[in-house]
Amino acid sequence: MDEQDRRQAAIERIKAKRDFGTHLVAYLVVNGFLIGVWYFTNTAYFWPIWPLLGWGIGLVLHGWETFRSPISEAAIEREMRRQGPT
Repeated sequence: MDEQDRRQAAIERIKAKRDFGTHLVAYLVVNGFLIGVWYFTNTAYFWPIWPLLGWGIGLVLHGWETFRSPISEAAIEREMRRQGPT
């Protein structure tokens, strides 16, 4: 991987981390608002749990995709050896 490829990969990872941060802030603001609506209207049944869980699953998957390790050259070589000769 040459310097330009490494630079492009770094830029893409920085963008992915920023996108995740934006997603996290939106999750906190919107769900905080929903909890506020629940609190000031009717506290009998905690209905905000459904958007919290649904959106939370998406947020966890987004975070996992964003922060897992990038594919290394060693992993690519192992996979190519596993597949055998072409």
